[in-house]
Amino acid sequence: MTRDPFNFDIRASTDKAKRTKGRRGMSGAVETSARLCQHPGCGLPGKYRAPRSPDALDDYLWFCKDHVREYNLKWNFFSGQTESEMQDTMERDRVWGRASKPFDNGDARDWSRHGIDDPFQVLGDKATQRRPDGSNRPHGATRKLPATERKALEVLDARDTWSRAEIRKQYKSLVKDLHPDLNGGNRADEERLQEVVWAWDQIKESRSFRE
Repeated sequence: MTRDPFNFDIRASTDKAKRTKGRRGMSGAVETSARLCQHPGCGLPGKYRAPRSPDALDDYLWFCKDHVREYNLKWNFFSGQTESEMQDTMERDRVWGRASKPFDNGDARDWSRHGIDDPFQVLGDKATQRRPDGSNRPHGATRKLPATERKALEVLDARDTWSRAEIRKQYKSLVKDLHPDLNGGNRADEERLQEVVWAWDQIKESRSFRE
């Protein structure tokens, strides 16, 4: 048989023939571009794009092949930055613009923050130790909760005896303190604000708290 019984042709040449021509060719040219080269005095088609500036990487200039090469040879992402600013940019890019945090923040909650009970200290000195009353719940806890909800209470600085309305009030107070639109545009607490919003999402969907 020259064809399979289901008439399904898996040859690469057949698939290639079915595909429409891609937006960008192997050379980087945008074949569908109808722009002209933006280099002064050049009237050739501008099928090659290049960032306008380091601060506007999604805003492009369009050039012909020769002029985009010339532009790229002169391009310097760190133009106008000091040595310390350049190092800072490189360090932030290593973690995708999000600063990392140490796993151990030095508090007494340790592994119990993640819902791990280890009263015999198999995990070492940082393990969850059993309290005098025989329980191994985190300090301040009066009942057992899922690890995510316990973490959410810690982020919101709330207690497990509070009602959902009381926790909501605490959440709104924290948002008011942390949101840049409500504290003069200060964006230093954005990461903390994201944690608070995440924590409230856990509580508002939970059935562990009375209304």
